[in-house]
Amino acid sequence: MNISATMAKQVSELQHTLHLTLMKREMVTQAAQATVMIEDFAKAQHVLQASHPTLGKQLDVRV
Repeated sequence: MNISATMAKQVSELQHTLHLTLMKREMVTQAAQATVMIEDFAKAQHVLQASHPTLGKQLDVRV
């Protein structure tokens, strides 16, 4: 095996390692963003659920 082949193999392995590292970092970032989106959605749903304006204040009864 000559030096060029050895260096080419090392460069290939380095590229593979870098791709894996970048992919893992991207997955962590996406997971964090998804968590924030879900938390924001839950907060928005809580705020939007207003009680009915007349619920429990009046009672309609017919005899």
